[in-house]
Order: sequence, then structure tokens, then C-alpha cells
Amino acid sequence: MKKTVIGITVVGKDREGIVAAFTNFVFENGGNIEKVNQNVVKGLFGMYLEASFTKIVNVKKFDSGIQLLSKKEKMDVSTHHETNSEKNIAILVTKEPRCLETILDAAKKKSLKGCISAIIGTEKTLEPIAKKAKIPFITISESNQEKAEEKILEICKKYEIDLIVLARYMKILSPNFVWRYPNRIINIHPSLLPAFPGALAYAQAFERGTKIVGVTAHYVTENLDQGPIIFQDSFKVDPDNSLEEIKSKGQKLEADTLLKATKMHLENKLEVRWRKVHVKSK
Repeated sequence: MKKTVIGITVVGKDREGIVAAFTNFVFENGGNIEKVNQNVVKGLFGMYLEASFTKIVNVKKFDSGIQLLSKKEKMDVSTHHETNSEKNIAILVTKEPRCLETILDAAKKKSLKGCISAIIGTEKTLEPIAKKAKIPFITISESNQEKAEEKILEICKKYEIDLIVLARYMKILSPNFVWRYPNRIINIHPSLLPAFPGALAYAQAFERGTKIVGVTAHYVTENLDQGPIIFQDSFKVDPDNSLEEIKSKGQKLEADTLLKATKMHLENKLEVRWRKVHVKSK
């Protein structure tokens, strides 16, 4: 019999007994713990549980029960049910258009197994691209990142977002945000990590005379650019290439690699085990 898998995220103020409360709830409802990851950063507790059920489970009843438990334990809890149906995607952007355009083009050609429900920007630069594609564009200009993230989470909840794609989104997401979408936030970084972290990777590569420049698509964790790597690709650099030429080549490769990673995720072909991404054989 096919297993039902439910992902559970728990975020809130750290204290004793939280892990036991939620694992016991799963056992009491006939589930088995497949995965459990927990972290504490500055008093904030985050946990991801993956529970499997071999017997038929009443998902609505399970969700209702866990929300009652969340109120009792004063934690913010959400559940995620993996299905073969079309996933809802939110794309987070700043002002670089290449990654966004490439993903939208794939969606237009029906080669993306998912629905782009919303595009969220830190500024209005890319709004015309979203309007042309007839996709809601929401600007979050809030300078306070904590408040900005609260608004983004509200949008993601409204559109029932399954996957968040960072298409050159130039803000650092906090653990409070990241823990709510474990292995469901994909980022593209302009270097072969961990070689040149940070936003100025191409400039670093140029200054160091790098012979090969690459890009890395990875899942986002609380450890910034150190999340599980999905795909990497690279191109050769000629000593006579200018920084602008390197950037141009890199931006195309970024877009292609981010799209590839996004497609694989949407097709349920990726699995994270022990902080490594494995491509499923079936």
C-alpha cells in the first residue's frame, strides 16, 4: 500500500518538551517518523518532521489536531502534503531580470510542471515583466527584514505556495522564514560554492583570475549559501574577458541552472538525505 507522507514544520520560542509533544502526536495518530531536523538560533526553535502513514489517514482531522496542539504548545505549526498535483510557486526578485524571464518563458511554453502564483519584489523594477505574463506582482518595500518576511509569509499562505524560487533575490532570509519551507526554497548563487560566497562573486572571480566560473543552485537553509547543492555548472574564462563579459555569460548560466533545479523539484525528482541532494531513479 502506498504511504502517505506529511511534512510538519514547528517554529517558536525554544523550551523543553516540544520535540516529544509533536513526535508523540504523530505516533498516537498511527504515523512513523521518517525524518526529524531541529535547530535553535538565538532562542528561536525550528523543527521539521516528516511523518509517514501506511494506513489511510484523515488529513483534515490530522491537520485540525496538530493545530490544537500548536495552540497548546504556543508554537507556529504548518503541514505540507506531497502530491502529484500542480505545485504553486512564488518567485522572489529584486532587479535582475534574466532568471525571472527564463522561468516565465518555460511556464509560457508549458515546460514547467507548476503554477507561478505570485512574483514578490523588493522594488518595482521587474513589475512590467510580471504584468506582461499576467501574474500578480507584490512589492515588499519594507526596510525591516523581519516585517518584510511577515508580509511575504502572508502572501505565501494566501496563494498556498509549495515552492519558493529566489531569482536573484538580494536579501538574506532569516531562520524564522527558512524553517517554514524546509527544502522548498531554491536559490541560485553566482559561483561554484563554497568558493566565492556573497553577492560579489563574479568580481571576486575576476580579481583572482579564475579560469573557470560557475553557478550553484541549492536549497536554502539558515546557513546562508551552505544549503544542499542541487546542480552546478561552469564556463571557461579567457584572460582577456572583461568583467561585463563574465557577468553576461554567468547570468545566462544562472538562469538555465535555476530553471533546471526548479523543474526537477516540481517533478518530484529530488530528495535530500544527510544534507545531500539525490536525484531519484524513478
